[in-house]
Amino acid sequence: MITVRTSVRIGIGFGLFVLAATHPRTQVANPRPARNHVLAWADVRNGYQHEVISHALSVLERLGYESGAYDMVIRTDSQLITRQPITFKTGTGIATGEQFLAHNLDYFGAIFFFGVREIDLTSDQRRDLLAFVRDDGKGFVAAHSAATAFFSWPEFGDMIGGRFDEHPWGITDATVVVDEPRFPAMRGFPPRTTIHDEHYQLKDFSRSKLRVLAHLDAGTLDLSRPLVHRTDGDFPVAWAKMYGSGRVFYSTLGHEPALWDSGPVAGMYFHALQWALRAVGDNVR
Repeated sequence: MITVRTSVRIGIGFGLFVLAATHPRTQVANPRPARNHVLAWADVRNGYQHEVISHALSVLERLGYESGAYDMVIRTDSQLITRQPITFKTGTGIATGEQFLAHNLDYFGAIFFFGVREIDLTSDQRRDLLAFVRDDGKGFVAAHSAATAFFSWPEFGDMIGGRFDEHPWGITDATVVVDEPRFPAMRGFPPRTTIHDEHYQLKDFSRSKLRVLAHLDAGTLDLSRPLVHRTDGDFPVAWAKMYGSGRVFYSTLGHEPALWDSGPVAGMYFHALQWALRAVGDNVR
């Protein structure tokens, strides 16, 4: 019998959460009670392949599974971004004629999006994605490169809350200052902490339409860099907002793989998913 042991150590909540599980491959698990479902959507076919994406999704899947907070389905395509039934041609692989197992958006309570640039969605898929959040009241949690997605689609920008506007400093140390320490996703963050990451500059956001949860201390940044466009020193790193009746969370953080193994970033996204699923916290104004 072969045994596999995995361990993830991250800060969530007010302490260190250690996920360590031993899985004999011959063991049959007992059925687990029904719980929330999250779609991890990472379609990067038309843009830069961030090497961290696979690791980030595996960490969040593990956190949900071991904690019982949610079950995560990981997809690197966009087939499930629809509220319509997903069917397959007869004779595509199951001799009895049964359909393959494929869940549409109705199955999920939230999406974790780590995509990039322009993603091939039909007009119906675009409509269904917006309705999933705005009308159905589901959650949308977006990480890092998500702000680079769908520049050709204004409604997506409205939903997520803002747009990518370069990373003038590359990968560097910068000080993150927490604005909303009581928000569920920020409870694991110190009031001020240095984060080594690819820090983004954002545009097309309005503080009147979202709640900034944390920002970069502009005093720790080189504002003379050529690609620094903001003159107000306002560099959010995390925010929460409502889109219709749904909950939306976005953070610039997560480019560096080490952030998903220790420290507050993985826990931030874990708790953001719980908030998006309405398991914790209230709507934001």
